Amino acid sequence: MKAAVEERVGTEQIGFRRKAKAYVALTKPRVMELLLVTTIPVMILAEGGLPHWWLILATVFGGAMSAGSAAAFNMYIDRDIDKVMKRTKNRPLVTGELSPHEALVFAWTLAIVSTVWLLAATNLLAASLSVAAIAFYVFVYTLWLKRRTSQNIIWGGIAGCFPVLIGWAAVTNSLSWAPVILFGVVFLWTPPHYWPLSMKYREDYKSVGVPMLGVVRGRAQVGLQVILYTWATVACSLLLIPAAGMGVVYTVTAVAVGIWFIYETHRLYNLAIRHEAVSPMRVFHGSISYLTVLFLAIAIDPLLPF
Repeated sequence: MKAAVEERVGTEQIGFRRKAKAYVALTKPRVMELLLVTTIPVMILAEGGLPHWWLILATVFGGAMSAGSAAAFNMYIDRDIDKVMKRTKNRPLVTGELSPHEALVFAWTLAIVSTVWLLAATNLLAASLSVAAIAFYVFVYTLWLKRRTSQNIIWGGIAGCFPVLIGWAAVTNSLSWAPVILFGVVFLWTPPHYWPLSMKYREDYKSVGVPMLGVVRGRAQVGLQVILYTWATVACSLLLIPAAGMGVVYTVTAVAVGIWFIYETHRLYNLAIRHEAVSPMRVFHGSISYLTVLFLAIAIDPLLPF
């Protein structure tokens, strides 16, 4: 009882601006940005041009709230291990800027509002996909897989693939092979994006018993898995060319950035097997650049006559 009162008093003393920043941090804005990077280009591809600005804004706003809700639930559930890990020591539930109750209420509010918003502003399919994304991230990844298996990122990453489906559904109220292929691209891209991070923070994850691949396997084995998934990602990206009738801009970009991404992962692996100093964060940041450029090409290609 006393601890609960002290927690409440402590959070009440935090200023409005600091509290607002804490709520923003609870949504993992960097992750949210990456997910939304995939939404708008897919909407342009689905429309074959620029959709109405209101539909883009409404879908992005709803998607942002949905992603923020999933992130807030994740921080609420993982607050025990976030207190131990160095990379998460500044999260608002660790610093005390927000209480667990505040975080949980915020997460549920975003989940409900985002669903109602997408249902009203887009359609039932897009809203349903948003709910599925939140549920998958919270129940399948965070509660079930994350602390139990090194396959956590592979299957848990499915939640991050939903924005491409939501964007397509918002425009067409249907799904087809093109968004399914792009779902596959993001799905296959997630392991080579996240596993280098698990190499960097291996001791962090090990200290809390989270069996990331970088914890249970050596650097060379992780590097090899990163290579295999990167090759699969690039191959999947090329399937979009015949499936969606992509033009020169996308084709050239997909091949060029794909070769570069593959080179970076091979470089990581070669350094690992030679027992030299590796820089996994170079591949981590490179993977973000790869996905951003690829989806930028998806956005530009339908707007050009060739």
